[in-house]
Amino acid sequence: MLLARAVLRRDAAQLDARLEAHDSFYVGTDVFDTFLIHNDLWWIGRRQRDPAEFLNEVDEARRRALGGVFSPSTRRQFEEMLDYFGEWPFIVRSSSRLEDRYGNAFAGQYDSVFCSNRGPWQQRVAELLAAIRQVYASSMSEEALRYRERRGLLGDNEQMAVLIMRVSGTAGGRYFHPHAAGVGLSVNPYRWNPRIDMMAGVIRLVAGLGTRAVDRSDDDFTRLVALNAPDLRPATSFGEIARHSQRRMDAIDLLEDRVVSGPFAEMVRDNPDFPLDLFTTREDWDKPPFLTFDRLLAETSFVADLRTMLERLHAAYRHPVEIEFALNVLTDGRYRINLLQCRPLQVRSLEGTVSVAPPADVPRLVDAQGAVIGPSRIIRPDRLIHVVQSRYAELRQDDRVAIARLVGALNRASADRTLVVLGPGRWGTRDPWLGVPVSFSEINRVAALCEIVAMNDNLIPDVSLGTHFLNELIEADMLYFALFPGRSGNRIDEEAILGRPSRLLELLPHARRFADVVHVVDFEPGSATLFADAERQQVVLACA
Repeated sequence: MLLARAVLRRDAAQLDARLEAHDSFYVGTDVFDTFLIHNDLWWIGRRQRDPAEFLNEVDEARRRALGGVFSPSTRRQFEEMLDYFGEWPFIVRSSSRLEDRYGNAFAGQYDSVFCSNRGPWQQRVAELLAAIRQVYASSMSEEALRYRERRGLLGDNEQMAVLIMRVSGTAGGRYFHPHAAGVGLSVNPYRWNPRIDMMAGVIRLVAGLGTRAVDRSDDDFTRLVALNAPDLRPATSFGEIARHSQRRMDAIDLLEDRVVSGPFAEMVRDNPDFPLDLFTTREDWDKPPFLTFDRLLAETSFVADLRTMLERLHAAYRHPVEIEFALNVLTDGRYRINLLQCRPLQVRSLEGTVSVAPPADVPRLVDAQGAVIGPSRIIRPDRLIHVVQSRYAELRQDDRVAIARLVGALNRASADRTLVVLGPGRWGTRDPWLGVPVSFSEINRVAALCEIVAMNDNLIPDVSLGTHFLNELIEADMLYFALFPGRSGNRIDEEAILGRPSRLLELLPHARRFADVVHVVDFEPGSATLFADAERQQVVLACA
């Protein structure tokens, strides 16, 4: 964050008047190392670098970290920091050696913790120390260790620093939040319209805290903005735009001392300075407004400022970057952008092309039109995992979770395969009623992932660029696409797929009760081809 701000001061001085000054403290890795030693965690950390035993003590490491103590001198410095902030909310963010360097995304592997910073002084001190302990504990978690193992980083010495930052925003009644926040990528892997320049960048914009931009919100939508064509959006008609606009927002509840989500209209009701005219649109005068950010994008220099910011940072880093930012609008209509984070974005390629059209005389198992993330490419799969929507819809919640674990087991059993996975609703959802609740590690060997939009009539694919889940897909160079049954250009020949022998029970004999839910097809070498055209937003899976 500090480096990125220095780059902008040097290379984009015209933005200086619109950049909000940062207000943060950096807690170095020496404090982390001392904490490990004082709380008997040092040798556990060393053993976690051994591939043979790295998961053996994760529970003990978490227990010791969350119950750890700081030296008296360190605690005094934290207390002085708290006196500086007064009762203003702050966030404790990880800033580790491995996550900040080039080569690996570390998307969502380490915790960030908001602190409302209200109440008696001793309570606020305890809240700060608990937040730092939580960030430290996350560096030794099973999820983080498995990620490091997958990326060949287990033997590296992870050094955890933290940033303690004043939260950007103001209080509107009981709720504290910035007016808007978001994630920006200096390259755009989702070209839903030929006018979009993939090198111009993209932002994902939300009202309120940026937590809804970096985490998938299965109950809501966000505004996706291609920076060279901000008027374009995946939804086309006015009705679609209204249905697919953000309805809920996140804020710090100053009474309950936690981050909460609630209906947008209710959260801003007591905030007379919220820029409703700039952020919202009405379909009719007698209907409530909904969030579009149209005037912000069309009538201010916000888009130009974000594009300049991303271009300058991309050039300075000599690499695609990802930023997090907050936005606050002043009462006179001017605005301030707070650059909260800048890290290298792990993108393997954006320059894929498909020069060969799908053959007209070869049977097609899948035709999909409408949402493709990733560069164009041709994939020659030799295994297909299909989660049958009609059967999945009949399952109880615990069985849906079991299906996610089953997909993970098949993923691990397919290390030497080129794998395509089809399934209903959202992959990676936290809500089993909306899709298949896998973690990324359970699909990390997949070449192409398809979301069949059939779980809910109002559920569209969550093209959630900038979220931790999508960043991991992009880092892995995985193709994502959606299939809309019943919509023109979309079709799945489920009869042909299910008519082929399933290898599920050969691979996982214990999975017999789910044999009609998960179908595993192996293709003869060279018989199946997946054609993905990102410019036309079209995917075809053909099989002789």
